[in-house]
Formats: sequence, structure tokens, C-alpha cells
Amino acid sequence: MVETGTKENTIYVRVVKRVLGFLIALVATPFVAVAIAILGPMIYFEDKGPIFYNAPRVGKNGKEFKMYKLRSMKVNAPDLVMEDGSTYSAADDPRMTRVGTLMRKTSLDELPQIFNVLKGDMALIGPRPDLDREVELYQGEEGQKLLVKPGITGYAAVYGRNSLPWHDRLALDHFYVHHVSFPLDVKIFFRTFAVVFGQDGIYAEEEGEA
Repeated sequence: MVETGTKENTIYVRVVKRVLGFLIALVATPFVAVAIAILGPMIYFEDKGPIFYNAPRVGKNGKEFKMYKLRSMKVNAPDLVMEDGSTYSAADDPRMTRVGTLMRKTSLDELPQIFNVLKGDMALIGPRPDLDREVELYQGEEGQKLLVKPGITGYAAVYGRNSLPWHDRLALDHFYVHHVSFPLDVKIFFRTFAVVFGQDGIYAEEEGEA
């Protein structure tokens, strides 16, 4: 169980967080649907591939689920990894389609995860979910990020994003799990817009880069 420190935080984590996330996702659904209607044909007509990429991810308590995304990579793109074992993320990623590059910069490819929130697989705010092969590389207490539902955005996502080494991001996830609260989630929620619009930390930095 997550140590939240107070009875109020426990109620927030177990009840209020889920209700608020569901309501916000419900309100956002029509806007997400419009975005998909616009981006869908652009994705399809670039290479005649599928619009969605239902990515397998590991959620709360290690339960696997399908995370919905708009496809940003070419069909049958290879699974590239960084030196630390995390998913490859760089500005020169050869797997990206043209419209995928635009979506990645603006995080529009993540919009369908609103439906994961409605289903209960994900929360609006929480640690970003990892692949099964990444979970196997967790060290020490890093696996405690699985004590809470993964989120569309989260603490590590707004304080460094992909520019941080993967294990540094996991350390931020660990911090979030043990300090989750309504004020912290509000701070993350609003900071997300600044990060997305500022296009901060989209790609991993090249080794040796300042």
C-alpha cells in the first residue's frame, strides 16, 4: 500500500483521484474525438497503416494492459532501445513518420489514453507506464512505481521528461508514489501544459551532450 502520510491523502488516492480523473476524461472525450478525426486520415494516408497503436504496458501491481496511442511510427518499426535499456527516444529516430514527428513534439499521439482513464487502466496523473522488458530492469525500490496506476502525465513527465536518464525518471516516479496528494497532482496537471507547449524534454539527449 502507498504510504500517503495522512488519512485525507489515503481517501484522495483511493476515491477522489479516480473520480476527478474520470470526470476530466469524460469532459475531454469530445475534444479528443475531434483530434482523432483530424489526425486519423493524416496517419493513414501517409503509409496506409493503422491509425492506432495499442501498446502493451505494465500497470498497477504489474498487471499488463493495452495503452492506446495514435501511431507515430512506421509500420513494423523495429524496437530500438537506449543504452540503459529504456525505449529509444531521440530527435533523429528513423522510425517516425512525418505526422508522427509532429504528434510526438506536441504529445498528440498520447490523447487516446483518455479512454484508458475512463476504463480505469490509467489515471490522469501518475508514473508513465513501462514495457514488460523495462520492468525487468528495475533496480532496488524502482518497482514501487507499480503501486499506483500509471498516468497520462506525471511527476517525471513534467520535470525532465525524456531528457533525463531513465533511472533518474524512475527515482522521480518513486518520489511521486510516496508523496502523492491533491496539491501535487494539481501542480503536475497545470505544469503539463507549459511542458507540452514549450516542447521541453521531448527527446533523450545524446551522450556527451551538455
